[in-house]
Amino acid sequence: MKDNKIINYAFQVVGPLVLSGLILWWMYRGFDWDEFFEALTYHTDWTWMLLSMPFGVTAQVFRALRWKQALEPVQEHPRTTVCINSVYLSYAASLVIPRIGEVLRCGVLSRYDGTSFSKSLGTVVTERIVDSVFVVLLAGFTILFQMPVFVTFFRQTGVSVVGVLQGFSLTGYIVTIVCVLAFILLLAWLVKRLSVFKKTRNVFVDLRDGLISLRKIKSVPLFLFYTIGIWLSYYLHFYFTFFCFESTSSLGMSAALVAFVVGCFAVLVPTPNGAGPWHFAVKTVLLLYGVQAQDGVMFVLTVHTLQTLLVLVLGLYAIVRLQFIRRIPRQAVSHP
Repeated sequence: MKDNKIINYAFQVVGPLVLSGLILWWMYRGFDWDEFFEALTYHTDWTWMLLSMPFGVTAQVFRALRWKQALEPVQEHPRTTVCINSVYLSYAASLVIPRIGEVLRCGVLSRYDGTSFSKSLGTVVTERIVDSVFVVLLAGFTILFQMPVFVTFFRQTGVSVVGVLQGFSLTGYIVTIVCVLAFILLLAWLVKRLSVFKKTRNVFVDLRDGLISLRKIKSVPLFLFYTIGIWLSYYLHFYFTFFCFESTSSLGMSAALVAFVVGCFAVLVPTPNGAGPWHFAVKTVLLLYGVQAQDGVMFVLTVHTLQTLLVLVLGLYAIVRLQFIRRIPRQAVSHP
């Protein structure tokens, strides 16, 4: 049993860190750091980076508000402040152990507002299903409406997909294959974890209640508004950073949308905040739009680092803020 726990820990913590580290090492080997710091100092418009940061906050706030709404049909009414700070904390925790944040935020609600852990976990699963459907639809929309953009771009520049692929080294293909395999292993792990949940009937019933809670939500338009708010905030959080760099400032919203969607799928690979796979995926998209490799690597390194720092700052804020929030035992929670 002890050996199994060690293996499980290594899979959840060490594995993602190693995968992330290998991809980042491969991407930044031979990177010109002097040129990078010079570009940050003299050739970067930091105003746009500052303007992008509030959208990283609103994305998490919208997620907390949507989660609070999803909990109402299962007779759970946590405080808005607790929901928001639990989401802040969950994202920060996932920087250490990928996906642990989903469980952690349910635990925060249970600790401070007496919310049923299994019911809140069920609504988290519901949220993920909704987000997955939204991203798939967004990806379909992007492919459908951006295909002419790609065709025009390839015709005007003489760049071809085959040419770009031929530019990949053997290591590049290996990294891609490793990312796909890691995603498959993540799915297998999730299936295994769900099979453990199902062994406890009461927990499974609460999970089911959370999943079907969408049918009883009072305001579906409000739920959709929160969902659109989440993803629009994420997109603007990313899009505004394009104006920070000369190499990406002229690409436009369509290129940002393609890179954003590809990045959404890349972060499914279980590494801390998508570090490694996200860098690789977004840089590849920028290459398709004619951005030089050095500039693309510089872009993803800067943007990902600062957005990760924002997640960390919000998590630290949540830790402090929660210390000043009064805990309410479950039997004392009112249900309006």
